[in-house]
Amino acid sequence: MENLQTIKQRFGIIGNDINLNRALEKAIRVAPTDISVLVTGESGVGKEFIPKIIHQLSHRKHAKYIAVNCGAIPEGTIDSELFGHEKGSFTGATQSRNGYFEVADGGTIFLDEVGELPLTTQVRLLRVLENGEFIKVGSSQVMKTNVRIVAATNLNMIEGIQKGKFREDLYYRLSTVEINLPALRKRRDDIHLLFRKFASDFAQKYNMPTIRLTDEAIIVLKDYAWKGNIRQLRNVTEQISVIEQNREISAQTLRSYLPDYSSNFPALIKEGSKGSDFANEREILYKVLFDMRNDITDLKKLTMELMQGGKVDHDNIENTQRLIQKIYGDSPEDEENLVEIISPQKRDSYQEESREYNDNYQDAETVEESLSLQDKEYEMIKKSLERNQNKRKLAAKELGISERTLYRKIKQYDL
Repeated sequence: MENLQTIKQRFGIIGNDINLNRALEKAIRVAPTDISVLVTGESGVGKEFIPKIIHQLSHRKHAKYIAVNCGAIPEGTIDSELFGHEKGSFTGATQSRNGYFEVADGGTIFLDEVGELPLTTQVRLLRVLENGEFIKVGSSQVMKTNVRIVAATNLNMIEGIQKGKFREDLYYRLSTVEINLPALRKRRDDIHLLFRKFASDFAQKYNMPTIRLTDEAIIVLKDYAWKGNIRQLRNVTEQISVIEQNREISAQTLRSYLPDYSSNFPALIKEGSKGSDFANEREILYKVLFDMRNDITDLKKLTMELMQGGKVDHDNIENTQRLIQKIYGDSPEDEENLVEIISPQKRDSYQEESREYNDNYQDAETVEESLSLQDKEYEMIKKSLERNQNKRKLAAKELGISERTLYRKIKQYDL
């Protein structure tokens, strides 16, 4: 059995991330068996390498290897593509056709984006997995095939099962062994290695000097979210290699090629926005707390005016009642408390307490807490950095923002 380093060199895999190595080791271990494998991970992480490794290290390596993108085949023709059809079975079927499962008999089929399969096709696929049988479209003859199935998806399969979009029994048959590939942003130490590899490849391809990054640009490169993963990194590297005349790339130049997915923190919710539920709830909570603090401050001021002998008029009663109902809710108890606060029988004692209060604290300065979002943001970032010993990655995770956004805020507030 080939070792991990040999496999990386053979298939051109770059990186030393522990989760990447774990995925490759699992692929090497299951390759000699006929176990069905499900490869999971975000789009662009390189899931297509796993089935190739499994096929090449198996006893099927001399047989056919067919990769099928299930999401790219129209629903009306997917059964014909996979299982074949008989002549005249549908409009346009002028001759019989062998499907992929028949052609790849004895080999391996890679079903990419398997989560996009229609439910009717999922039933047919389940039968193949269970006993190796299938029926061509328009035929009644049962056929046998001996193929190994490796599937891949970037969807949350459990969520798809709960929504009725994917069969639970098929999921468990496909995922006898599940191999998960980490997102590029979780392989920060591998990002610059990949960039250098792509830069070298494109320099050779276009016959030009290799681009290189400044130290600050390397930090930007590693801190970026890379939602498109390795595919996006390769695309950005190729753009810079072709367009930029200066082969030393600064942080500012690199940023101009990176879409800005981040948002300021904290941010108010826009109607119809599709942020994470956690982020939405947090931001809504901020707004509710700020509004409540304003209401309580207004109530305190109005109550102090009453206690200090302020005039009790209809407007004062309405304002106090409105604030109490807004903060505590509308109930009979609130109305009784309101009457007690403004009751003339109580006002004399309140005035005496107020005079005593003024005598004791007449030189004291009243300082109201700042309600500025910017000040709150500064305090939260500072506390988070202190709590996490100035580790930006941990602080960003705690605050619910990207490291790139946190880095920008640190420079903005000179922390």
